[in-house]
Amino acid sequence: RTRSQPHRPLRSPQAEPERREPRGRDTPPDIGLQAPASTIALHPARALLAAGDVDGDVWLYSYSCTEGENRQLWSSGHHLRSCRDVAFSPDGQRLFTVSKDKAIHILTVEEGRLELRIPRAHSSALNCVLPVDDHLFATGDDDGALKVWDLRKGDAVLEARQQEEYISAMAVDANGKILLTASGDGTLGVFNVKRRRFELVSEPQNGDLTSVTLLKRGKKVACGSSEGTIYLFNWDGFGAASDRFALRAESVDCMVPITDSIVCVGSLDGVIR
Repeated sequence: RTRSQPHRPLRSPQAEPERREPRGRDTPPDIGLQAPASTIALHPARALLAAGDVDGDVWLYSYSCTEGENRQLWSSGHHLRSCRDVAFSPDGQRLFTVSKDKAIHILTVEEGRLELRIPRAHSSALNCVLPVDDHLFATGDDDGALKVWDLRKGDAVLEARQQEEYISAMAVDANGKILLTASGDGTLGVFNVKRRRFELVSEPQNGDLTSVTLLKRGKKVACGSSEGTIYLFNWDGFGAASDRFALRAESVDCMVPITDSIVCVGSLDGVIR
C-alpha cells in the first residue's frame, strides 16, 4: 500500500501589499549635505536648489513637497577651497560659482559640466557673484575689488576697487544698468555697468554692510548691517541713507524681498524676521 499524503488545505493567493500614496507636505523635506553649506540659490523657473559647501563642493538638487521626491541631480568638486557663492544665470541654463581659491566656475545646469574656469580671477579670495544678464556677470572679493565680466570677450570689462573691505553682496536694477555693492567698510558702491564706470560710494554707515536688495519697484534700496540695522536709500540718492531701522538682532546677515514692501532678514542669532 502507498502511504496516504496528509491533507493540505489550499492556500489563497497572497494579497498584494497595499500601495501607499506618497504623502504631501507643506514644505519639501530637508536636504542633508556632507559638509556645512556656505551658500544656496534657487533656480529662476524650476524646482531646483544649488548649494556650495565649505569643502568647495557644489550640489544641485530637485525638490518637491511630495515625500521622497527630493533628488540629488549632480555634484561638482572642482573648487579647491570653500565655495562662497552660487548663482543661476537669468535664463537658468548656467550656474556660476566662486570660491576662496580665487576661481570662477561656470557649470551647465542640466549636467553639471564645467563649461568655463577662470583660475585666478581676482588677486584675493572671491566672496560673491551676480549675473547681470545673459552675457555679463559681476564678482566681488575680500579686498573690496569688483570685476564685471563679458562672456562674449572672455575677460573683465570693468575693474574697480573703490571700497576698503570685502564685498559682501551685490544687486542690479531691472535694466541691468546700475550695479550696487555692499561692503565691510560700511559703504554702498554704485557702478554704471552700461558705461563701464564707477559712479559713487555712500558715506560709511555703522558696522559692515552685509546685504543689499531693491524694493518699491526699484525706488528704494535696503542694506543690512552687522550692527543689526537696516539702512534705506532712495534711488538716485545713494550718498546718504534716507532712513534706518534698528532691529533687536545681533546682525542682518542676509535679506530676501518677499513682496515689493516686505523683506525677510536672517541674523546670527538664528532668527528670521
